[in-house]
Amino acid sequence: MKRILVPTDFSEHAEDALKVASQIAKKNNSEIIILHMLELPSQMNDAVLGGASIPETMLFMKKANEMLDQVSSRPYLDGIPITEIVKIDKPIHGITQVSKEYEIDLIVMGSHGSSGIEELLIGSNTEKVVRNSEIPVLVIKKDTTNFNASTIVFASDFSEEAKKPFKKFLKFTKAFDSKIHLVTICTPNSFKPTHELQKTIDAFVTEFNLTHYSAHIYNDTNIEKGIINFSNSINADIIGMCTHGRTGFAHFFNGSISEGLVNHAIRPVLTFKI
Repeated sequence: MKRILVPTDFSEHAEDALKVASQIAKKNNSEIIILHMLELPSQMNDAVLGGASIPETMLFMKKANEMLDQVSSRPYLDGIPITEIVKIDKPIHGITQVSKEYEIDLIVMGSHGSSGIEELLIGSNTEKVVRNSEIPVLVIKKDTTNFNASTIVFASDFSEEAKKPFKKFLKFTKAFDSKIHLVTICTPNSFKPTHELQKTIDAFVTEFNLTHYSAHIYNDTNIEKGIINFSNSINADIIGMCTHGRTGFAHFFNGSISEGLVNHAIRPVLTFKI
């Protein structure tokens, strides 16, 4: 895990994400890229793209860079290589571009942010990143002084398409020597007998050299509630799952479930796009 991207709008939630990113970076000797997306009114944005230099744009850029300098000087970032970026663009497009340009390994975001000129991490934007990012996204919901990843849930239907993102998930767990709790949720709308579900999980696990794990079948009224309730029952540190980045493809891997978890789960949510 060489590079971690932290989009910031300078809000409390973005600060929470940066604190967690700093702990992950120190554990893995990673670099942190702090990104502020500057969204200007459309007429100003057109002027910038057209090459015109307008006072308002320069003022916003200067202010954003000054605030990034302040953020980068936080004591908890001492000893971590930091790169600051201010980019004029739509949040999801800019985050995607920076992720590719800097070969980002993990994106850490707050669950939502503030309003006005500093607005970035409102719920809809965080959900868009979760839905579209090819890079694993860790969504932080609250201030976490001592980030822990010793107990991680991986919720899935353990189909063939889950294997590729599961490999990325394992890379994350190895960095923290995590105990993995594999879980599939059985609901009235997607009911399968226990022996069939267990057979599916067992077949999935045989392709991976797993030693520190357990497998579970959990019944609930819907998948999102099942994941949250199961995670609560074992006091998990992180909830991990895959997303297709769109709805309607499969009952488990869709945007609405991952976005629902981002909105409703108290625990950090780690997503991997299939």
